Amino acid sequence: MGSGSNKIFVKMSNILIVDDHAVTRRGIKEILLAAFPTYLIETANDAEELMRYVVKKEWDIVISDISMPGRSGLDVLQMITQHYPKIPVLILSVYPDEEYAVRVIRAGAAGYLNKYYTGEDELVKAVACVLSGNKYITASTALKLANEVSQNINKMPHELLSNKEYLVFKLLVEGKTTGEIATQLSLSVNTIATFRSRILSKMNIKNTAGLVAYGVTNKLLL
Repeated sequence: MGSGSNKIFVKMSNILIVDDHAVTRRGIKEILLAAFPTYLIETANDAEELMRYVVKKEWDIVISDISMPGRSGLDVLQMITQHYPKIPVLILSVYPDEEYAVRVIRAGAAGYLNKYYTGEDELVKAVACVLSGNKYITASTALKLANEVSQNINKMPHELLSNKEYLVFKLLVEGKTTGEIATQLSLSVNTIATFRSRILSKMNIKNTAGLVAYGVTNKLLL
């Protein structure tokens, strides 16, 4: 993230950062404290810890990664939108905008930022925007949303997958076994096998090797 020193002063807010990497959590917290020195900013390392925080305090924004051990950021988003709909969720992930931005916005996220390309100033701007009651939509995401409205047909096969199916699809494409995925997502091997079968059927692909080839061809690997 690039450097930035502008301080923004609005009413005091409670911010919760969720990421399984300690360095990332600390970095985001330091950036936000420099911009919002009076805010209460806490961190959690996974979805389970996040839910313990959520029941104890009122949060004005949750900033969450997507890829985490156990329940993913998509699960976090679903849990919060269902049980705590007044808490906005800003997704901050390594995955490119074209893979997840529209997906998470449609699922109820208040915004989506890419870790690799988001500077400190934009992160602060996005948080301030969400805290003011708005969604933070980047220009590229806005364009993709507009294109989807006008071109709702002819979607790519992977775009037809549900959020959880897409997460399992991504892990399969990255070379993870069903056992490894089951462990990472805290699900049974049978459940992951069911997801795999459903993904293959929806995408009309015969096997995992075909999924990997599809991912490579469509540049869905990091």
